[in-house]
Amino acid sequence: MELPQLTYDERGLIPVVVQQYDTLEVLMVAWMDAEALRRTVESGRTWFWSRSRQEYWNKGESSGHFQVVKDIRYDCDADTLLVLVDQTGAACHTGEHSCFYRTLRSGTGAAEENTDSVPLS
Repeated sequence: MELPQLTYDERGLIPVVVQQYDTLEVLMVAWMDAEALRRTVESGRTWFWSRSRQEYWNKGESSGHFQVVKDIRYDCDADTLLVLVDQTGAACHTGEHSCFYRTLRSGTGAAEENTDSVPLS
């Protein structure tokens, strides 16, 4: 499969939004370079580039919480990827299903207090 011409940043990276394919829940955001994208396409499981460890990582390799790729899309500027997956177990390293388990609220219409929320003034 020939990959499209994508726009990578100065480090050779592109942001990746990972979304559950059937519910459309956003699970996480990570980074890929061309090699991580190639590995993802070829294996059918997500591979990312760790900016802190400076190495490739296969989501679920150590935890067993793999992401099976259903579709890969790119935005109109070709500078962000959207990867639709079937998530096994938790996507977040904290054990939460999604990395977006904390809420930032405007303070209007909140049904209950959320200790992780940050009220906006």
